[in-house]
Amino acid sequence: QVQLVESGGGLVQAGGSLRLSCTASRTIFSPYTMSWYRQAPGKQRELVARITGGGGIDYADSVKGRFTISRDNAKKTVYLQMNNLKPEDTAVYYCNRNPPFDNGRYWGQGTQVTVSS
Repeated sequence: QVQLVESGGGLVQAGGSLRLSCTASRTIFSPYTMSWYRQAPGKQRELVARITGGGGIDYADSVKGRFTISRDNAKKTVYLQMNNLKPEDTAVYYCNRNPPFDNGRYWGQGTQVTVSS
C-alpha cells in the first residue's frame, strides 16, 4: 500500500516553532532520500529540505539555519523542525521521496502551516 501522511501543521505567530511529521509506507520510504516540499498559494511546489537514507542533509537557502530535517527509519517517519518561522513560510507542506514517488503522481494530503505577522 502506498501512503504518505503528514501532520503537525497549524497557526503560529512569527518567530514561533512547529514540528512536522510524515509517515510513509515502506514502498516510498526505505532506503530512499526523503524530502519536505511546500506550496504557497499561487506558487509552484518547492523543495524545502532533503535527507538521504544515510543521513546526508541539505536545505533550501530560505530555510537554512531555521529548519531541521530528520528521519527515523524504524518508524518510516521523516520530521521537519521549524524554528523562527516567518510569514513567508506559510504554505501547505508535503513530504515525498526525492525525486517524488511515481514521477510526482502521488502525494499525501499535506499539512497547512500558517505564520501570522
